[in-house]
Amino acid sequence: MSTPPPVRDRRLIHIYAIIFIDVVVGSAIGPVLPEFVKGRPQPQLWLALGTALFLGVQLFSAPLLGKLSDGYGRRPIFIVSAVGTFLADCLLIPITLGSQLANRFSDGLTNGMYATVRSAITDISPKEELFRNLGIEGAILSLGFVIGPAASGLLLTSFDVVEGDQARVVVIMAVVLSAVNMLLSYTLRETHANPSGVSTEALKTELINSLNVWRIWSRLSAKDRKYPGLKRLVLMQLALTMSTGYYFYFVTFASFGALQLDAKGISYFFMYFGALSVGINYVFYTYFADRINQRRGIIWFAVLGAPVLAGYGFIGDSVLWLYILVTIDCLTLSLIQGLIEGLMAQRTTDEDRGEVFGINQALQGLASFGTTVVFGALSLLDLRLPFGWFAICLALVAWLAWQTRPTPATETSPN
Repeated sequence: MSTPPPVRDRRLIHIYAIIFIDVVVGSAIGPVLPEFVKGRPQPQLWLALGTALFLGVQLFSAPLLGKLSDGYGRRPIFIVSAVGTFLADCLLIPITLGSQLANRFSDGLTNGMYATVRSAITDISPKEELFRNLGIEGAILSLGFVIGPAASGLLLTSFDVVEGDQARVVVIMAVVLSAVNMLLSYTLRETHANPSGVSTEALKTELINSLNVWRIWSRLSAKDRKYPGLKRLVLMQLALTMSTGYYFYFVTFASFGALQLDAKGISYFFMYFGALSVGINYVFYTYFADRINQRRGIIWFAVLGAPVLAGYGFIGDSVLWLYILVTIDCLTLSLIQGLIEGLMAQRTTDEDRGEVFGINQALQGLASFGTTVVFGALSLLDLRLPFGWFAICLALVAWLAWQTRPTPATETSPN
């Protein structure tokens, strides 16, 4: 008698809905961000500063939230993050530079949710479905990446919103969606069985440690001794994070560079990028990710993706070439994230899963902050130069994967 297929935990769908709306909210605002720095000298620098605030503050917030999720459960962190996003979006209602910077700082404080997301998905995923479920998370993120700009473009087009009011209308939409996510987070059932709690002293120690980069690295080294190979995967993740800084940079490049795209043009681009990425990620992580040699997959995707990143800097004002390159992008570097996350998830346990992902996200925040400083400085010289930096970082991912010693967890042979 054949074994019936496993029943998918309904909490997975609930989690996917929460992260989908969260990404929709964040990506919907992207096309109108230039409005917040309009008229300022060197607007690309102000946008880079906002991104640096958002990412840099996660250096201490992500490990703290990860530790709390291990001690008190994933659900409270989802709720705190949803409330934080709602309040941060409310700060954007005055369309000013100050409100944009305040939003970036405030939203970054609770954006450690994504460490909790990966912990929650791992909590309730059978080992044989882990790559698939984390891959679907990546596809959901890509789908939100589509729907956000699409919703902004549709809203602005349908109601023929004049240029001066576009940012405010999109922000109000984001506030409403953030309120919906608060309700979804409140109704989520817990995924972490029997959390043991966290003492005040432990939280104080966690906060102090989170403010010390060397201590974060030391903690990662300790986890690497417990889970051999974890540190190398985190280094790959950091290099990938620095390369994918172009996601944050693209609005600046498309708005103020040779392309000169307006909010609608940017929305249409992200619609295509996200839609294609959703389809490719879903097919790849559903049918191929757990059947291939993941380490070699990372190497080849990074090697093929590095020239694509460099190529963005050479497209000039050609929208056609922009769409050609982003198509190749979706088939290469956009597939790496889930492979690394899946390999990392295999090196965690229920006891400290949130802490491990929190440490990883904190270091990602540091890497994102660093790459933002670099591409912000390079953009002052030439708006095309940052893509050279992103390509170098992706080449580093390939080198790190090549140098990784194969283990049963990093070398999955095809069936």
